Amino acid sequence: MWRASKLIGLNVYNDQNEKLGDISEVLLDKSGKVDGIVIGVGGFLGMGKHDILVQMDKLKFVNEPVRTSSTASATTGSAARPAIGPSTTSASSTTNKWYPDHAVLSGATKESLKRMAEFKFD
Repeated sequence: MWRASKLIGLNVYNDQNEKLGDISEVLLDKSGKVDGIVIGVGGFLGMGKHDILVQMDKLKFVNEPVRTSSTASATTGSAARPAIGPSTTSASSTTNKWYPDHAVLSGATKESLKRMAEFKFD
């Protein structure tokens, strides 16, 4: 189980570990089932942000931290460290947090999301 309040603000990345935006809202249907996720994309410091609606099944939630380009370039050193113990600590702390580290929206780019219809609360 995840705490919905902890999903708000969760970063969303694509398959190339590029940050696309963050979760702005979790929408529920009348029965309490998640109907969709609103993601804020684009903009800078809240200005020019564009909200889009994504179905929950389009997102993959991940417990491990995102690998940055600096981690990818230093694969030997950083790959050896997490395998020795901090990964165990990280996994147990993730389980206790009641929310994932981030979400992945496969096949998306910043440009493709900016072109999607804007979601507006009526």
